[in-house]
Amino acid sequence: MHTAKRAYATTAQAVGRGLTRIGVLSDEPPPLDRRLRHWAYSLTKVHDSLAIARLDVPWWTYDAIAAVTQWFEERTGPVRVFEYGSGASTLWLARRASYVHSVEHHRGFGEMVAGELAGLDHVELQIVEPEVSAQPRVPSAKEGHQGLDFARYVAAIDSVPGSFDLVVVDGRAREACLAAAQDRLAPGGIIVFDNTRRRRYREAIGRSGMAEERYTGLTPTLPYPDQTSILRAV
Repeated sequence: MHTAKRAYATTAQAVGRGLTRIGVLSDEPPPLDRRLRHWAYSLTKVHDSLAIARLDVPWWTYDAIAAVTQWFEERTGPVRVFEYGSGASTLWLARRASYVHSVEHHRGFGEMVAGELAGLDHVELQIVEPEVSAQPRVPSAKEGHQGLDFARYVAAIDSVPGSFDLVVVDGRAREACLAAAQDRLAPGGIIVFDNTRRRRYREAIGRSGMAEERYTGLTPTLPYPDQTSILRAV
């Protein structure tokens, strides 16, 4: 599976570079309101978080991006964000929120993203790597992550004082992240939970008791439809 994904990404990126050189693709992405064109352009940036960030989109479905954009536009005060899983969304949120704290489990990737965030005083990126454990307190069901404990990663939200208007759950151990985020959500706040078609995430959302809005459809860079959910306290 991972080999197939890498091969697809490498091929798509190479095609994109070739089409740009001969002038078929522009150096600039189509506007976001030309969704199909924007999506087609984005396919050549697959698995390149910095390239996705330059498209000014997070890695959620387009409908979820539109819904969160509207939510930001309707806010009248500062917006505080906590994010599990850094990347293109961190930069997108940084352009819209007054404060962003992102936690990342992968040191190499986190350091790359941190370089893009340099100079943004209202954004903090915390790298919390999982600990090797024969009996993880907070495991991840992600393939290849057996024997790793994400307890410190999930608890990173407790190291930041105050409540959050928006929490993004798009990293590892998402079921536990959702449970940790619920107690830190400000009144009227929302949780953006990505890839919510997966069975274990559906079960976690069901246990949460939160109201869910599902946004299914195209996602930047993905050749297949996916689903992002917005959760609110009942």
